[in-house]
Amino acid sequence: MRVIIMGCGRVGAGLATAMDRRGHHVVVIDRDQTAFSRLGEGFAGRTVRGVGFDRDVLIEAGVESAEAFAAVSSGDNSNIISARVAREVFGVRRVVARIYDAKRAAVYERLGIPTVATVPWATERFISALGQTPQAPLWQDPTGALVIARVDVHEEWYGLGCAHFQEQTGARVAFLQRYGGPVLPEPRTALQDGDEVFVAVLAAQLEAARAAAKLPPVEGAGE
Repeated sequence: MRVIIMGCGRVGAGLATAMDRRGHHVVVIDRDQTAFSRLGEGFAGRTVRGVGFDRDVLIEAGVESAEAFAAVSSGDNSNIISARVAREVFGVRRVVARIYDAKRAAVYERLGIPTVATVPWATERFISALGQTPQAPLWQDPTGALVIARVDVHEEWYGLGCAHFQEQTGARVAFLQRYGGPVLPEPRTALQDGDEVFVAVLAAQLEAARAAAKLPPVEGAGE
């Protein structure tokens, strides 16, 4: 895959190195020539000095044949402008932008630009590591209408199937984390003690689904 990465800070350099090691053709853009030193001697990709939303710079980087574009500089405005130019002007299919401002991130998701909102993402990771259920969805579609989120379940759900869970909560079990590994459940897959339950649900119904999952199942419902 041909990948362009705009920004060669710690995140950009790490991403570029990781993609390079996976055998992808990587081009890194940064306005500071010295930033490319973070890539290390083993980096096999190309570097282009310039501003990531400049059309000529993007063309030099090969945007016309690129299959993916990541804007990960330290500036929200630069990242979103670069991402939109790559997507809307040059038609790059896979585009993602790093955004610090969570409110902006939500807006750009609705415009069809996937974002990584750094501060909220880190906060939710800490919350999860401390044994709490993250409130923010792990994923949402570009319109914001559909989300995947972790939910707490009442112990009386253990032993009941995922189809039964969906009937009563309105949320489909997308996957489980069980004994440290992922499980893709079937409708008959029973929930077990210790499972981490991740559901796909309409965003407007997420809180209702969370509330229903925390309650014991209704006896006889769906039978």
